[in-house]
Amino acid sequence: MNTHDPARVPETYAPQTPQSLPGLLANVAVIRDLLGGAPERWVVEEVGDGNLNLVFKVRGPAGGIAVKQALPYVRLVGESWPLPLTRAHFEHLALVRQARHAPGMTPAVLHYDADMALIAMELLEPHVIMRRGMIDGIVYPSFAEALSTFAAATLFHTSDLAMAAADKKVLVADFAGNTAMCGITEDVIFTEPYMVSDNNRWTSPQLDDLAASIRGDSELKVAVSRLKLKFMSSAEALIHGDLHTGSIMVTQTDTRIIDPEFAFVGPMGFDTGAVIANLLLNYFSQIGHERAPGARDAYRRWVLSGIEDFWNGFHSRFLARWRHEAKGDAWPAALFDDPVARIHLAGEQERYMAGLFRDTLGFAAAKMIRRILGLAHNIDLEHIADADVRATAEARALMMARTLMIDPDNFRSIEAVTAAACRWNAIDPFGATG
Repeated sequence: MNTHDPARVPETYAPQTPQSLPGLLANVAVIRDLLGGAPERWVVEEVGDGNLNLVFKVRGPAGGIAVKQALPYVRLVGESWPLPLTRAHFEHLALVRQARHAPGMTPAVLHYDADMALIAMELLEPHVIMRRGMIDGIVYPSFAEALSTFAAATLFHTSDLAMAAADKKVLVADFAGNTAMCGITEDVIFTEPYMVSDNNRWTSPQLDDLAASIRGDSELKVAVSRLKLKFMSSAEALIHGDLHTGSIMVTQTDTRIIDPEFAFVGPMGFDTGAVIANLLLNYFSQIGHERAPGARDAYRRWVLSGIEDFWNGFHSRFLARWRHEAKGDAWPAALFDDPVARIHLAGEQERYMAGLFRDTLGFAAAKMIRRILGLAHNIDLEHIADADVRATAEARALMMARTLMIDPDNFRSIEAVTAAACRWNAIDPFGATG
């Protein structure tokens, strides 16, 4: 694939089907050996339920694999919204880089076919999509430690704190062509929810007034535009770009990160904010998944503790890497090799992390708002059948999100954020305080 011509669809490209895929994969020795047997005996199941791609599970007598293929358009919308196949190229690059810095935390890549925009990878079983498990109220004891480890490792080691300046610039260039995926983010997260757009939708009529108030909120528009500029201009590290509970596959003991097709070199807080946003949305959604009022209170507490453990774990792990593994051209270690200098550096490190925390809260707020008012919604909320209950959960999340975006400095710790979530969850957004 010519990555310099993102609009090109190779003549050999064809969307795969369960019937055609075995013939394509049969030409790849590593896959033939892994699956075993004749291709006619392989069982193929199309399991994609996302917004963009085809996803297959392929099983043979000896084993199984997962296959992801990009389509030349947004699957959620159809061919009226073209999308370059090159996103598979950037996803492949990101998976390789993430595996280097966080080994064992992504699916192993077995084969990449550039012309078919297709990646064959390890089949993660018995893993489930974390979002679906959380809707069912399942506790995942190891996810916060694993996810904070992944975020700290991948973000630190692709930043100027760990990389030579020349190498970092090459990394920026490697991902600079992922403009279509960045453009989707810039539009559907930072722009469309704050204006009239055909892509927007919400629970109506319950949220009509709240949606209109957000579209008319100049203070909020300034804040989100500030975040958009940071997203567009701050090449801090290689970010996953879509790090939410739908991009995490889990068991009780294992956590894997998938689907980095939005990857590019951008602001770190966008990844950490996406994690916190999706956990908060799940927290607010529990009112629609419990069988009786209060039945999910213990689970709510676990979700909030997971938010705290994720951020605190990320904070400590990122700083530990900075203190012991800093080899980059930013903050060169040679300048801070005496005790007094190290004290001053420690103070600057804490200021850096405080700034990253503010970014995290702002980006979290933007992600929460777009998932309720914008194009692609979360099933945490969408699967609540009662529209009034769903709107209550969504309104609480929207009101908290506005506070996070407008006044991030009012939250000096992640515990202050979770305490605020508890307060918002006790409010009747359409009436009196509960």
